Amino acid sequence: MQFGHPEWLYALWGLLPLAWAGFALLNWRERRLAQLVAPKLWPTLAPERSPARRRVRLALWLVAVALLITALARPQWGFRWTDVKRRGLDILVVLDTSRSMGAQDIKPNRLQRAKWGVRDLVGKLQGDRAGLIAFAGASYAACPLTIDYAAFAAMLDDVYVGFVPRGGTAIAQALDTAIRSFESGGEADRAIVLITDGEDHEGDPVGRIPDLKAKNIRVYAVGVGTTDGELIPEEAGAHAGFLKDRAGNVVKSTLREDALRRLAVETGGAYVRATPGDFGLERIYDQGIAQLKRDEQSGRLSQIAEERYPWFVGAALVLLLAEALVGLRRRNPEAAK
Repeated sequence: MQFGHPEWLYALWGLLPLAWAGFALLNWRERRLAQLVAPKLWPTLAPERSPARRRVRLALWLVAVALLITALARPQWGFRWTDVKRRGLDILVVLDTSRSMGAQDIKPNRLQRAKWGVRDLVGKLQGDRAGLIAFAGASYAACPLTIDYAAFAAMLDDVYVGFVPRGGTAIAQALDTAIRSFESGGEADRAIVLITDGEDHEGDPVGRIPDLKAKNIRVYAVGVGTTDGELIPEEAGAHAGFLKDRAGNVVKSTLREDALRRLAVETGGAYVRATPGDFGLERIYDQGIAQLKRDEQSGRLSQIAEERYPWFVGAALVLLLAEALVGLRRRNPEAAK
């Protein structure tokens, strides 16, 4: 057995002093009467009087109140399966995990700040499905679209710089993977949250705009990094060096916004640049994604506990009726003759 509102059960403790006070009052009445009239005269002077009936009525009333309090706690046992519907849309987070996302122009580094921002975004979702695509030189569907936000968060925590083994940055291929990940049909809007520093070493992200518009997919892009650029750590650790190109020169990663702006504006989304104090994803949700069209979609089978409080209410009503029918006086056999 479980309870929908177990806090009401604490009220049952209040019945203990109430019961003690009730029975104590009845006993006090008996003692006072005994001081006025000798108990051996009671059958003669008041043959209809019945102290036991008063105690029975009080006990019935107390049990009925206890049952009503238990009903307020909503006792439940057993369950039934039901198909839970939801109103929502599909949101795919397309997250850059290339080496440049290890740059520390946004502390502690670009990728870690992005992960924190995504967690805050998911915390705002209510019924929307979220999925995760990690990309570098290739793309990988790390978490399919789901309303299991705990599973999404667990997968997000596992993402790190170099999560996708192939080096480089292929935004266009990541967008292709995202487009294929959306289910066909439905009238709800679809959203891609693209988080990257904008560096692209292959493909043409802007060339994907016609496909995105045809499938009613809006791109909300977050540019991570600074236009001044930052050196890229070679690996984690206090004595780590910086990434060098084939000529031995230190590589500096800069934020490139042009393609990100075009993807966002031309698909009806929005572009923001992440800053140390505001990553931008909450603004994207409040001013953009929250306003998108949602439709009713099939959710998943869920166990619904069976409510049993009507049984307790019914039993309480029966006891209250019985309490009303139990008279304070017993029938006088002499009067019946």
